[in-house]
Amino acid sequence: MNPALIIASRHNPRFKALRKLADDPARDGLAIADGIHLVAACMERGVPVRQLLVSEGGMRNPQVTGLLVRMRHAECLCFGDALFREITGIAAPTGIAAVFAPPRPEASTLRGDAVLLDGIQDAGNVGTILRSAAAAGIVDVLLGPGCAGAWTMKVLRAAQGAHFSLRIREQADLLAAVCDSTVLSIATVARDGQELYQLDLSNPVLWLFGNEGAGLSPSLRAAANVAATIPLAAATESLNVAATAAICLFEARRQRDQTKRPALGGPSR
Repeated sequence: MNPALIIASRHNPRFKALRKLADDPARDGLAIADGIHLVAACMERGVPVRQLLVSEGGMRNPQVTGLLVRMRHAECLCFGDALFREITGIAAPTGIAAVFAPPRPEASTLRGDAVLLDGIQDAGNVGTILRSAAAAGIVDVLLGPGCAGAWTMKVLRAAQGAHFSLRIREQADLLAAVCDSTVLSIATVARDGQELYQLDLSNPVLWLFGNEGAGLSPSLRAAANVAATIPLAAATESLNVAATAAICLFEARRQRDQTKRPALGGPSR
């Protein structure tokens, strides 16, 4: 393990740069994955790590020191516990984080299953949807303008490593993606759509999920081939968007399991 560079002052330029990166990962094209699980996921998926960040407390954790040994080629910066908490923004971090450059896939026509997010602002919802998409075998996820940043620390935490199984495009033109693709597009709506469980989902689907309050934009809803609604109890108005996404994706998976047809998340062309 390479010796760690000790950073003890919040006036240190490296600390200041990391604080800015934590607030705005899109700014420098880098991201911070914090926690033992996410740093291990970076290593296992072969994600090139630029820096390892560790707290003084983390240096006493055998799991953390084990990761430092296994990723010894990355530069290591060691911070006092209070400074490390400032970077991660959580009260009880596990004591390790990794700085890496997220992949930036080029725009391409969607030919398999995909999830399209329209203005979903809550980081927890975005991360949970990414986690569900990966678990359902989806590869392509497009985030339109107004969505929480896919590579922010909160979204990374909520997704629990799902990012590294997905091809994520941010600031995507969702309407163009729908119009350019021949794949069936389904707009999820709170009411007045076809009942989800009556739809044939055995072939690829572009799933459209909208803003927590306003739902999908009128143009996206109009462009979709089908509008789908999940039937709810009479006194219930709507479902959380992350719950909606999980139900939809796994209903498709259930149908395909019956016909032995997996999610088609292969390369877009």
